[in-house]
Amino acid sequence: MDSWFRSLLNTSRTKKRLFTLFIDSVFIFSAFWLALIVRLDSLSPFFDVKNWLILLLVLPVSLFAFINLGLYRAVLRYVGAHAIGAILIGTVMSTVALVIASFFTQVSIPRTMPVIYAWLLILSVGGSRIMVRAMVGRLATVNKTPVVIYGAGSAGRQLAPAIGAGDEYFVSAFIDDDKLKQGAILQGIPIIAFSGIFNLIERKKVKKVLLAMPSESRARRKEILAQLENLPLEVMTIPGMVDVLEGRATLDEIKDVEIEDLLGRDPVAPKQDLLDANIKGKSVMVTGAGGSIGSELCRQIIKQEPSKLVLFELSEFALYSIEKELSELLKNQNLKIELIPIMGSVQHINRLETCMMAFGVQTVYHAAAYKHVPLVEHNVVEGIRNNVFGTYYAAKAAINAKVETFVLVSTDKAVRPTNVMGTTKRLAELCLQGLAQNKDKGKHRTRFCMVRFGNVLGSSGSVVPLFRRQIKEGGPITLTHPDITRFFMTIPEAAQLVIQAGAMGKGGDVFVLDMGESVKIKDLATKMVHLSGLEVKSDSNPHGDIEIKCTGLRPGEKLYEELLIGDNVENTTHERIMTAKEVMLPLAELNVFLEALDIACHNFEHETIRQLLLDAPTGFNPTDGICDLVWNAKISPSESLDDRKVVSFK
Repeated sequence: MDSWFRSLLNTSRTKKRLFTLFIDSVFIFSAFWLALIVRLDSLSPFFDVKNWLILLLVLPVSLFAFINLGLYRAVLRYVGAHAIGAILIGTVMSTVALVIASFFTQVSIPRTMPVIYAWLLILSVGGSRIMVRAMVGRLATVNKTPVVIYGAGSAGRQLAPAIGAGDEYFVSAFIDDDKLKQGAILQGIPIIAFSGIFNLIERKKVKKVLLAMPSESRARRKEILAQLENLPLEVMTIPGMVDVLEGRATLDEIKDVEIEDLLGRDPVAPKQDLLDANIKGKSVMVTGAGGSIGSELCRQIIKQEPSKLVLFELSEFALYSIEKELSELLKNQNLKIELIPIMGSVQHINRLETCMMAFGVQTVYHAAAYKHVPLVEHNVVEGIRNNVFGTYYAAKAAINAKVETFVLVSTDKAVRPTNVMGTTKRLAELCLQGLAQNKDKGKHRTRFCMVRFGNVLGSSGSVVPLFRRQIKEGGPITLTHPDITRFFMTIPEAAQLVIQAGAMGKGGDVFVLDMGESVKIKDLATKMVHLSGLEVKSDSNPHGDIEIKCTGLRPGEKLYEELLIGDNVENTTHERIMTAKEVMLPLAELNVFLEALDIACHNFEHETIRQLLLDAPTGFNPTDGICDLVWNAKISPSESLDDRKVVSFK
């Protein structure tokens, strides 16, 4: 039966219309005779030639009415209100035709016979179409995966038909916390309470839940995810309403659960006056414009409508990518902003100064840095050159070019660092603090400030995309230590806060962003596994799906990060931005230190470099020896650490 029905559905549209016309003719024929026979309780009307004459008049009129009402243009599997309306109006016209035909042919029919005929015709013509729709719906679910939509609001109502039209899933039920909706039927789909999901998992083998609550707060979504986490379900979501309204996504897009929902942290609305202060109508430069933070800074800066945006980037491909993206954005939004892509290294002060002067740069956001802890640990000299001297040169260039504001993007790893990368970022802060002392003395006009924050979700090197890939590949998930914790923030929120903090700086300020609670990385990995509908494989659960392996801390890696060196912190006018009073290095001492560090880096004197980093007021407390790959390769394996000699590259 199913195969015959499938073959009928797959025939040409013309054949299906002819078949439907034939079936409706049978229904009209049957409704006419049944109405007479039932009313008269006799078969004798069937043998009366006059009754056949009435039927011959009614049949073509009825079919003509149905055709002109568009009944045969409606696709049977998607019968809706239009088709039902056509059936009702067509039935009325057919019944009127029956009465008129009886009058003009002077054939007597019972008064109630047209009423019975109308009901039979509605039941047969309309009922057949509802039955076809139900059969198509049943066939459509045979090879589809049952899913549940959490949320029976407007987003859920839009999502359900989009899913049903696809080839992968069908909606088994809606879940909604509103008790007034529970027990109702929406688009033929039942709305149930959360407790009913256990029955769906067991009886209908539901394995996937789609969150359709784009307007709910992240705190509320976190609560729902906590409920779903321990169930054998894969949890997916639709984009947030902001993304939908700004055209970056549509409501029927299904994607993995956002890690922001797991953190449950709702962003604070930015203060427009702080966003505009250093950007609107000004010439702005972003160093490291193609990086994770740099590119998001560029996107946020574009929204504030600067007169010029200078993209300063070392990587050709990264510069090409961000310039192309922003050019399309400017074109689509019809913004008149001059976009200037500049290739260059922050280690070249002449290049920086020339560019700043050429384009009249008024604000600099310095995001260029090497941020990957193990890589900087293995490439010490380049890490120092780029992070310390690159920042110093960019700041000096800004002074010479009379830049108004210079904002350094710093990191929580600069606080009591155990690695070279964190130490270089703290030294970069000290460079700006030292140069800011001259502003206080009236020797230049540039305001320097730095903004310190933790990890950003989705940045290059972030654990989140790594864990997603490892889960899709079947594991194992690798993390360095079971107790390691980190602060997390979304890239857009971090970029907005950097811009706002920069507007509050007076000179030499260290701003610290409120990152919320630190997150245990193992717990994050476990949640990601559970929300993928899988179980963690462990000694207590040897039949689980994904194993979490600890590989040991990498060179220079800390178990936890901090945002403050001391307790001397003050609030600002923004609830997510604080200012810290940190130790400073007098400019004269800073210059002596930088000169010694420059010579040591030039000669690749790693032992001297290590000692200088230890002596600087950074709180550097290394957990490993010198890990530079080149330096280690030049040392004989037979020599002890104390006997190692520095190789001079001249």
